[in-house]
Amino acid sequence: MQVIMYAGGEFLTGDEIADALLEYSRALGEEDGAQLVQIPVREPDGSRTSARFLIGPASQIVAKMVSDGGEELVDEEVVARLRRLTRGLNYPEASAVDEQEHQWEAIRDHDDVA
Repeated sequence: MQVIMYAGGEFLTGDEIADALLEYSRALGEEDGAQLVQIPVREPDGSRTSARFLIGPASQIVAKMVSDGGEELVDEEVVARLRRLTRGLNYPEASAVDEQEHQWEAIRDHDDVA
């Protein structure tokens, strides 16, 4: 697990989620852009909730490893979305190919249902 320190607060989240958030923040900073991003976090009582972060060039985010003894917080969908957004900023031409493939998958999935 990692603690994200942002705007004077600390937010406990999973390793992959924290890494994807930092990577996307870096990519936005390089593009001089900003976005609101929502990720899952764990409350001190162990319950799961979400937190929204404004990330971009002025973001000062720090993540540090912690061992809280709890179960790793995992959200593959959030991680995939953040990585896809990061790729779109780093490699815009590859992002268009990813989007086309995603559209074809949706069409194939729809054909399977009919």
